[in-house]
Amino acid sequence: MDAKERHNKALDRLQEYKYELKNQIIEMQKLDQKSEFIKKWNEQTIKERELEVAVIQDIIKNLIRF
Repeated sequence: MDAKERHNKALDRLQEYKYELKNQIIEMQKLDQKSEFIKKWNEQTIKERELEVAVIQDIIKNLIRF
């Protein structure tokens, strides 16, 4: 595997991780609608995941795909 393939594979993994984080956020928000306790419990985690998604999106946007 050459450098370009490794680079592109790393970008693909970042993209997949971003989608996984978004899915986690959606699932937590669904749980939040069912319980006020869970909503408070998930509040900080959702903020952290959203920040992580934003950082990953910036990385993906600034890297070149070969």
